[in-house]
Amino acid sequence: MTRPLLELRNVSRAFGGLRVNAEVSFTLGEGERVALIGPNGAGKTTLVNVITGDLAPSEGRVVFDGQDITDLSIPARVKAGLVRTFQITRLFTGLTVAENVALAVMQRRGMTWRFFARATFTPGVREEWRRILELLGIADLAARPVTELAYGQQRLLDLAIGLALNPKVLILDEPAAGVPHDEAPKILEAIDRLPREIAVLMIEHDMDLVFKFARRVLVLANGRLIFEGDAGAVTRDEEVRRAYLGSYADGRRRA
Repeated sequence: MTRPLLELRNVSRAFGGLRVNAEVSFTLGEGERVALIGPNGAGKTTLVNVITGDLAPSEGRVVFDGQDITDLSIPARVKAGLVRTFQITRLFTGLTVAENVALAVMQRRGMTWRFFARATFTPGVREEWRRILELLGIADLAARPVTELAYGQQRLLDLAIGLALNPKVLILDEPAAGVPHDEAPKILEAIDRLPREIAVLMIEHDMDLVFKFARRVLVLANGRLIFEGDAGAVTRDEEVRRAYLGSYADGRRRA
């Protein structure tokens, strides 16, 4: 059993009388690769917002690296090592690839932005953003303005920024969303290069990507966790088939 990093303990979230998440519990251990899947409206985004601090749970607790972080702010969670990338990229379009990653490095180090242009190329900051871009295979884009990037390249930059924040747990919110299908493998290849000690929780609708990435799968439906287990077993679960996978699971059985 790997060291537990993220624990949800009977987490529920309601909006008025509507219960969007209901008593969700799971643990994410160091180095795990886990996918969170489910139909539209299942409550996945709400659950991730609770984990990252965008929303407070109506009930239950969120524990990170042994500490209760239920009432912790978003910046404090990021500082602790709980980092999220977004379904829609949130990049500084007026800056280069290197400058975007350098900003994240400087934020983590508590460096002032007053001398940003100069700080981007100080040895410590420069070495770090170069290492991250090389790791993800996009070092050749360092000097390129974000406005010149293809969408798949923007998603890789989003991943680089997440990595620059030195995560213990990295939550990837549909990392291949909007990326042409033939470019999606590049996203997966970059994720595969992440340091093995980082735990990764990926929310994704592309099931081919899910099965290539995940060792464990969580399935959310109607706000409840209806399956947690080995990726190979999820297509055989009748409740999951009814709620979500359907014909996709049948296709995998015939393959």
